Amino acid sequence: MKYSFNTWAYSDFPCWVPSYPFEETVRRIAKIGYDGLELGCAQPQAWPYYLGREERMQMRRILKEHQLAVSSMLPAPGGGPGGNIASSCEKERCWTVQYWKDCIDLGLEIGDCQTLLCVCGWYSYGTRQKDAWSWAREGITQVAEYAADSGVTLMLEPTACDSNLVESCEDAISMMEEIGMDNVKLMFDTTHALYRNEVPSDYIYQMGKNLKHIHMADYDRKAPGTAGCDFVAIMQALKDVGYEGYVTMENGFPTRACHPDSVARQSLENLKAIEASLK
Repeated sequence: MKYSFNTWAYSDFPCWVPSYPFEETVRRIAKIGYDGLELGCAQPQAWPYYLGREERMQMRRILKEHQLAVSSMLPAPGGGPGGNIASSCEKERCWTVQYWKDCIDLGLEIGDCQTLLCVCGWYSYGTRQKDAWSWAREGITQVAEYAADSGVTLMLEPTACDSNLVESCEDAISMMEEIGMDNVKLMFDTTHALYRNEVPSDYIYQMGKNLKHIHMADYDRKAPGTAGCDFVAIMQALKDVGYEGYVTMENGFPTRACHPDSVARQSLENLKAIEASLK
């Protein structure tokens, strides 16, 4: 299996510290032994609007020097601009569509990345769920049409901890089927399945061949295998369905008390040990 680590733990999002520049983040993740880096599109590493051509070419050189692939690009939801693809505010939806397109371009320019992760939005008081769903479907379709020209695939993520629109495995499958495009597939994060008190390995079997990406974290965003979740079953399920994507850690960032290097190292060691024991 290929392993990747998400940069949230090293960035200003969603916690402000600890925080590291792009080159230092790449150096640390590569030294620990990861195959790839999942790039959160936020400061201080990858806010697209602060990066000109020269900076992007330098990022590409740094990744090549450390032999680290860009496994996936993850737009940052929330914050000042909102970043909500399902917002009742048309201007916010339009901004989000463009932001996602800009994240696609950034990923291609710095690392030939062909994977964009999609939080499908949320609705607030006064908005009908069916309207938010329609706006999300429309916006995601626009981005998918743009992405198709470059061979980029969008991964829809159910995010029960943080949102109220696409929360479950079934929600994500329904959104994918309604969009009905070949470059719109599925992913999930173990954290959100655990929040719903569901079995993460069940998601793998339900999503099946449409599962193209996964986020790994134990309870409270701790390293896999340290807080009670059954990662043996999860890894076995990935093997059973013939999963070929990156096994990506999205953990180590809920509080300032998390030490990203330690979480990254422990996560990789634990999952590689489990992988070696699979039947």
